[in-house]
Amino acid sequence: MTAMTHQRPGRIHSLRRLDFWSVVMAVSIIVIGLLLIWPIAQVLVLGFLNPETQTFTLDNYLKVLTHRYYLGALGNTLIVGIGGMIGACLLGIPLAYCTARYVVKGRSLIATLAVMALVSPPFIGAYSWVVVLGNNGWLTQQIRALGMTLPTIYGIHGIILVFSLKFFPFVYLMTESALRNINRSFEEAAENLGCSRMQRLFKVTLPLVFPAISSGAILCFVLSIADFGTPSIIGRDFRTLSTIAYNQYTSEMGGPPTMAVSISMLMIVMSMLAVLLQRHLMGKRRYAGSLTNLTVPKVCHGAFGVLVHALCYAIVALATLPIAVVVYTSFLQTSGPVFTGGFGLNSYARVIQEVPDAIANTFRFSLIATVLITLAGGLISYIIVRRETRLSGLLDTVLMVPYVVPGVVMAIGFLLTFNQGPLDVVGTGTIIVLILFIRRLPYGVRATTSVLRQIKPSIEEAAISLGASPAKAFFKVTVPLMMPGVIAGAMMSFITAINELSSTLLLYTARTATMPVRIYSAVLDGEFGIAAALSTILLVSSGLCVFV
Repeated sequence: MTAMTHQRPGRIHSLRRLDFWSVVMAVSIIVIGLLLIWPIAQVLVLGFLNPETQTFTLDNYLKVLTHRYYLGALGNTLIVGIGGMIGACLLGIPLAYCTARYVVKGRSLIATLAVMALVSPPFIGAYSWVVVLGNNGWLTQQIRALGMTLPTIYGIHGIILVFSLKFFPFVYLMTESALRNINRSFEEAAENLGCSRMQRLFKVTLPLVFPAISSGAILCFVLSIADFGTPSIIGRDFRTLSTIAYNQYTSEMGGPPTMAVSISMLMIVMSMLAVLLQRHLMGKRRYAGSLTNLTVPKVCHGAFGVLVHALCYAIVALATLPIAVVVYTSFLQTSGPVFTGGFGLNSYARVIQEVPDAIANTFRFSLIATVLITLAGGLISYIIVRRETRLSGLLDTVLMVPYVVPGVVMAIGFLLTFNQGPLDVVGTGTIIVLILFIRRLPYGVRATTSVLRQIKPSIEEAAISLGASPAKAFFKVTVPLMMPGVIAGAMMSFITAINELSSTLLLYTARTATMPVRIYSAVLDGEFGIAAALSTILLVSSGLCVFV
């Protein structure tokens, strides 16, 4: 009897813990299955169906892989993806090396400006460069007045320029952190063996930070091939897979969007192959440091110091030029779509009069999605970190999928999945919230996971041993300790949600249009005043989140 009495509390606690976190696990699997796996599966299956007979066929993929039009778009996508990745590395690695190895005045300002360039949507950068270097851009006109001409911003080189300046902060931030954590004994040993500075850089330093560089580079590649706004705004006749997938879907509205789906699956395959290639390279090259005897930044003097500072500030100045252009043009007087000179608030007045719903929709949808991400991210991250099972490991792996699936693909999957019966939410704000939630959920999970790994489980176990239920111990003890990661994940989720274009462009209606959609439409219609005002509102909102 006594033995049973002693065992019963432990069993009760065990059952409570099992019940609470098992329910969380079950709900997480259902939600991710419904909002992520099912839509992508719908896209995958439709790509193998004949649009007329609904029978299995490989014709759709054979057409994509053999037709000159689609092969050209595939080649263009690879070019801008690789070009954007290389451009980001050429900007990010030197900036990271200079700020990590030398004392650069205003380093925190450089990092802040880089983050601001990162959180601003790519299509705003494309629009800004049109204002500067377009056919009637202000710099184009100044150069033309001098009797000279500049290369056009439209086409492949313009797209690569925008991607390089937009995505280089990924390479910079990851590489800079890795460079600061290198044990300087490695480089000192190479110097003692007679290696020159350049030999040390390429044979010792860069291999040590290769994991960080490759992670940032692959992220740049995946985001470049998935981006829709930039090639559609400045690409002109230069087509990529994302733009023709959108065009194919809109042209197939009367029937099954088989070609759009087939193109979309090709984009997913490209992204997955890039990630697998990076993992393969990481597996073959293993370099590790002890995180001790770290490098101390050197003070640089004279011409070399001027060169280092000039390089750092030139890179971030170019990257943030689109932001400055957007803010500046938003305060110019306009008459309809034309800038008339002088300053005024015409553009903001037109925004308030003509598209107030887009502003309200953007913040409402994004805030709801962020709240859901924060709640779900905290619970899922706890499962991943504390309940290390095969199922939780699989859940962690599946949450990588939104990183590599382009927004256009997810939007098509949602349209195929949620268009009938009790799940028919097409054309409503709910479908916008759901796609923002599932696409940005990994940000919340990753942020809270990293913090949770630093919290000792014994703290929660102590609370449970004192009589608290597992749920109460989590919310009363663990959540307050996780708060820095929760806030960081929420801010990043909100920033990326308010700037989302590629997925919402296929899902919006007149009642559910968001600011990115209105900006995109305004740029295509030549309404640069409205586009600048809306873009400035987005940028200020993103900047406030970065500050928080």
